[in-house]
Amino acid sequence: MSRIDLNLIRCFVTLYETGSVTETAACMHITQPSASHALSRLREQFADPLFIRTREGMRPTELATQLYATFQDSLGRIDGAVDRTRGFEPGQSDRRFRLSLTDLGEMGLLPRILERVHAIAPRVELEVIPMDIDKVSDWLATGKVDAAICSVPFPGRTRSDVLLHERYVCLLRKEHARIGDSLTLDQYAAEQHVAMAPASGHRLADDVLRERGIERKISLRIRHFSVLPHVLARSDLLAVLPSQIAAMFVAGGGLKMLELPFPVPAFTVRLHRPERAADSSAQRWFHRTIVEALS
Repeated sequence: MSRIDLNLIRCFVTLYETGSVTETAACMHITQPSASHALSRLREQFADPLFIRTREGMRPTELATQLYATFQDSLGRIDGAVDRTRGFEPGQSDRRFRLSLTDLGEMGLLPRILERVHAIAPRVELEVIPMDIDKVSDWLATGKVDAAICSVPFPGRTRSDVLLHERYVCLLRKEHARIGDSLTLDQYAAEQHVAMAPASGHRLADDVLRERGIERKISLRIRHFSVLPHVLARSDLLAVLPSQIAAMFVAGGGLKMLELPFPVPAFTVRLHRPERAADSSAQRWFHRTIVEALS
C-alpha cells in the first residue's frame, strides 16, 4: 500500500463520527464531491467499502471500525504535537469545539457558555451534540466531543470539574385540581406523571422511589424537558426536574414548584473532559472558559 494522505485520514475519522458525507464536507470545509472523492480513494487504498449507505447514514464496515481507533488516536497525537509547538490563540482561531449537553443544559447553561466563548474567541464555532448518557463516555474517549456537561459520573479515562450543585423538585400546574401548596407522598403516588427518557441521565428520583417500592403512574414519556411547560400547563400531570430549570419554567407563568415528598440526594453537575485534553492548549482553554462562564 502506498503512503496515505493525512487529509484522507481526517476525512475517514470525520465520516466515521458523523455518518454523513454531507456533514463530513461541512466539518472539513470542503465540497461534498471532494468528500465523496476522498472516500473513493480510501476504498481503493484499503480494498474495502469502509462505509455502507443505509437509511440511518453511512454504516462503517468491520475494517473501518478496526481502523477508526488507531486513526483517531494518531490524529489526536499529531494535533497535540502541533498544538504544543504553536500554542492556541483564541482571538484568532476558527476552530470547532464540540460540547455534549442535555436539553436542560442547552436551556440553562448554553447561553452563558456561548456568551463567554464568543467574548474571547468570536470566530470559534461551538457545536452542541445532544446528550446520550450511554454513549458519551465513548464520545469523550474517542474525541467525538471535547467535553460533556451532566450529573452522571463516567468510568474510564476522563476528568471532571464541578460546575454547580442541584436538587430535584416537582413541577406541576399552578391551579392543579387536587394539589395545593404542599405535596404528600400519598398524593404523589396517586397522580399521573411525565417520565423522561433514560438517555437524559435524570434517573435519581426514580431510583429512590424504586428502592421504596413505589412505582409512578406514567401517563406520558418524552425525550426533551423543553416541552414540559406546555404539557403541564394543560394537564394535571407531575414532573420531576432540577430546581434551577423548574424555577425558569415557573417564571414563565402558569406553573408551580413544590418540594418532593421523599428525600432525594442533591447532586452535582460536572464538566467532563478527556484525560488526554491535558496535552492540548486549545482544549484546556475551552474547558477553562466553560468553568469561568458557569462559576
